Amino acid sequence: MAEKVAKVGVKKQEGYLYFVDKRGNVARAKMSRGGRKKGKAKVEVVAKAGLKKKPGYLYFIDKHGDVSAAKMARGGRKKKRR
Repeated sequence: MAEKVAKVGVKKQEGYLYFVDKRGNVARAKMSRGGRKKGKAKVEVVAKAGLKKKPGYLYFIDKHGDVSAAKMARGGRKKKRR
């Protein structure tokens, strides 16, 4: 289950990928399907959040435009040998 980390209230625009960058700010990049040419996309900061990321957590922008975090599922189940 995810928990809300910061209230940012970002309004998402179609054709962009929204994410939390290395500095803990909300950034966006144009998706390839949005008519972008090949190559590296230009990243622009949308909102300054200044989060301190904890290892083992996945940070994302939820449907309300706020930053949420969920514990990453690591390891999984081991298969039984026959």
